[in-house]
Amino acid sequence: MRDDRINDVLRAVKRENRKWGTPVVELLNEETPDPFLVLISCILSLRTKDETTEAASRRLFATVRTPAELARLTEKRIEKLIYPVGFYKNKTKQIREIAKILVRDHESRVPETIEELTAFKGVGRKTANLVMTTGHGLYGICVDIHVHRIANRWGYVATKTPDETEFALREKLPRHHWKKINQALVTFGQNVCKPVSPWCSRCPLDGDCARIGVGKTR
Repeated sequence: MRDDRINDVLRAVKRENRKWGTPVVELLNEETPDPFLVLISCILSLRTKDETTEAASRRLFATVRTPAELARLTEKRIEKLIYPVGFYKNKTKQIREIAKILVRDHESRVPETIEELTAFKGVGRKTANLVMTTGHGLYGICVDIHVHRIANRWGYVATKTPDETEFALREKLPRHHWKKINQALVTFGQNVCKPVSPWCSRCPLDGDCARIGVGKTR
């Protein structure tokens, strides 16, 4: 894909996405764009189906809304609220410890830099960028497996890992797309540009996508 086509390509993706729902983490974050809740819901979503994440997040946030409230809960109580998210026991320890650190070291405020956010155990750049963009309204590029796969499939970047993709996009993606590219490509990747056997026959980007790495299509 030619670099100068990115604006038109992302407009086409967003038009296509109107047929589908908003990804659950984005939906939750739009409803409650609090940096702390964004951070916790993103952690819960890792390796977990959308419907499970949504239900667990709503149960937890009906009980706690601040780091201090979460830190006061017992691990057993948190486990019960977030079950059956993936690795719920580990995530219970993780989010409770993050809550305690926020209270102790940050006056219950979620940091506003990638470096500070990734200092928390288990928080990677994907989660940190989502907190930056959705929670704080600052610029960042949240790169998950969908963004990484699709940007490489298009030929817009040539990278091996999501972190490499993030830095490559920071170099060339127009800044006004940074905050929303994750939501756009997650929805597109879940419904059209799937990891295996993508729906190329219904894709609006036939003339732009290089189909790098694509084998069987539908």
